[in-house]
Amino acid sequence: MARRTRIGLDRLIWAAATVALIGVGTVRAAGWLFVLCVLTAGVTACLAVTGGRSLGGILYAARLPVVAVFRAMPWTARGMNRSGPRTGGYSVGRLLATVAVSVGLLGVFGALFASADAAFADLLGGLLPTLSVGDVVRWSFLFPILLIGLLGAAHLLTAPPDLTGLENQPAKRVRRLEWALPVALLDLLFAAFVLVQITVLFGGSRHVLAEAGPTYAEYARGGFWQLLIVSGLTLLVIAGASRWAPRDSRADRIVLRLLLGVLALLSLVIVASALYRMNVYTQAYGATRLRLLVAACELWLGVIFVLVLLAGIRLRATWLPRLVLGAAVLALLGLAALNPDRFIAEQNIDRYERTDRLDVNYLSQLSADAAPAFNRLPDEKRACALRAIADELAAEQHDWRAANIGRSRARQLIATNPVDYNPARCLTIYPR
Repeated sequence: MARRTRIGLDRLIWAAATVALIGVGTVRAAGWLFVLCVLTAGVTACLAVTGGRSLGGILYAARLPVVAVFRAMPWTARGMNRSGPRTGGYSVGRLLATVAVSVGLLGVFGALFASADAAFADLLGGLLPTLSVGDVVRWSFLFPILLIGLLGAAHLLTAPPDLTGLENQPAKRVRRLEWALPVALLDLLFAAFVLVQITVLFGGSRHVLAEAGPTYAEYARGGFWQLLIVSGLTLLVIAGASRWAPRDSRADRIVLRLLLGVLALLSLVIVASALYRMNVYTQAYGATRLRLLVAACELWLGVIFVLVLLAGIRLRATWLPRLVLGAAVLALLGLAALNPDRFIAEQNIDRYERTDRLDVNYLSQLSADAAPAFNRLPDEKRACALRAIADELAAEQHDWRAANIGRSRARQLIATNPVDYNPARCLTIYPR
């Protein structure tokens, strides 16, 4: 009798997250957002199958899609050469070969009959889809990739890996001084930096930025990326100290909570400083996809630091890796709900109404999601901003595979208020 596998609540949540992430492609036309959602959905789908709970389990699940593809090859070969009662004693390989021969014979003789009789050709034309040379070439590349991906998924579902060893690996502890001294010095460095940041954030910039120094925008642009890297490295330091620091005695636990708690609190101020810098930079130079995405990443890091502070209360964080990934999933779904391309367009148009400065060329590179925001622009700028979207929608094939709410809405807006632009004039005034 087959053994039943218990499906926990966490696996159901990861499965629901996978469906929600894949569903973003039906709602939003922004391809970059859908790619991020698909990549994250690959991890959540593997967690729905394997049920990884620790950091090691989640990291292992993240690489399972690639590993499963290579493991599926010998697994498929063994299955194709195996016969059984379900296949009437035939191997799967022999059955597939029979199907291939049947299709080949039908194709050859069907083509000959179609060329011999026009009525029969019309009958076949109504039953079979029309394929161009481009379709054949495209599917010649896509079909093997899809087949390999499906085989990898089938192998993963049939033989999910056992993550028990990864979940229960004991941590090797170090002495208190070996971890406390570097972290304490890092706390002092962070405190000094935070004091300077507070001076700048609350209006004392004249004490930090000289009169001949950089502008606010240059100051923001010059420091944001460094602070983003600092936030990420700090999480690695906290994770390492939490794993290797001793906690047997009460003194060990107090030192651990104190030093890592201070580091996490100071990191939250650095996150706020980085977000402030990005906001200043965006106000000066306009919103872009990259600036919005890295700001969302910084917010995500801020949430992680808050979770770290909560985990430090009891010094137990078995739930932390799953919540960190869950926060990333919510961040992506939040971006999808925000409609990022439209938000970026609206932010740039707001800035245009204040400063009369607008990068129409960049707006024209946004997806169809941004089309409703362009109605606020003057006719000429609207036409030039919509030129690429209108051309893409006009060349798009209308079938269920291309169903998308964002593109459908843009198509309706353009039909209601047609785009009448002069390509030569757009390229002259707003060159690509």
